[in-house]
Amino acid sequence: MFFYNLWSLEKIKTRGSMLSLLNVRPLFDSLLWCVTGKLIDIVLGYDTIKQYKNDTTYFGATVGRVANRIKGAQFKLNGNTYKLVPNEGKNMLHGGPKGYADVVWEVTKHLNEGDEPHIVFSYHSFDGEEGFPGEIVVTVRYTLLADNRLTVVMKARNIGKKATPVNIANHAYWNLGGHNNGDILSEKIQIFASKYTPVDSELIPTGKVEAVKGTPFDFLKPNAIGSRIKQLPKGYDINYALDGVRGRKIWKAAVVQDKNSGIQMELSTNAPGLQFYSGNMIKDVKGKDGFVYKAHAGLCLETQWYPDYVNQPQLPSICCGAWKEVQTCDDVQILNTLRAFRSSIFI
Repeated sequence: MFFYNLWSLEKIKTRGSMLSLLNVRPLFDSLLWCVTGKLIDIVLGYDTIKQYKNDTTYFGATVGRVANRIKGAQFKLNGNTYKLVPNEGKNMLHGGPKGYADVVWEVTKHLNEGDEPHIVFSYHSFDGEEGFPGEIVVTVRYTLLADNRLTVVMKARNIGKKATPVNIANHAYWNLGGHNNGDILSEKIQIFASKYTPVDSELIPTGKVEAVKGTPFDFLKPNAIGSRIKQLPKGYDINYALDGVRGRKIWKAAVVQDKNSGIQMELSTNAPGLQFYSGNMIKDVKGKDGFVYKAHAGLCLETQWYPDYVNQPQLPSICCGAWKEVQTCDDVQILNTLRAFRSSIFI
């Protein structure tokens, strides 16, 4: 076992693919896939550590302790009220001003090459961190497999006596035409959700779960992301209530296609929600290779429990009890095109 206390860039690779990661967040710095004889980097990111330190977009990040928004930066659990650290007005977003995307993780395992090159990051999240109760150990394991698959396993293990909400998510920005390909509005997306959770002006769910039919949120059939985006004030930043998700079974959640690169990404999960974000707030961000990212330069598909579930008991929720463990598994599989990206959460 070995540990890095400073920022470090790590790589794992197989024939036809290479993944670069940083031990802060721990994040996707680049994800290269071999398509028709050339490598295409399909995630947005930066060239330097300094840029990541100043980043506000969560490029490639692992976010938590609780991903997405918590209204009023507080919640009640087991009769206690916990006041959190707000970082989006009076609300909390992605774990607060110093969430998991803003701390240094330890590298505990690293095999660069071979049949299953992998790297494991670990972070000890203390009781009271950003206001959350409970002491947990979080690990993220990235593995590249020879059949052009990437698996990501995220675990949160409670090592204390206090229960805590946990909702860890991957915040990679995807552009299947390449990170420097412009916007993703022409990419087609299909989301297997007949309902979504409407939000208020602060993007907090209202508590209702409504049908997507007849709204710009209806992607039950494949459609270009930009086809109805102008019907929304800024673009897509919404949680979908996925169809068919029950218990530990993995169900298909979304498919994204880029006709120019030929890459197709399929996402499956057992989590009840999927946050679809169309990169609305990206504005003239200088990214990798000096390329300037503009609005809609990438899209996020974050498998999750519903935003603000800690304050809305009628919504699906998850809590990591004392000495319990929560596990999330993601899988990206390529068969000529980027074919599958799976996520699952187990208790």
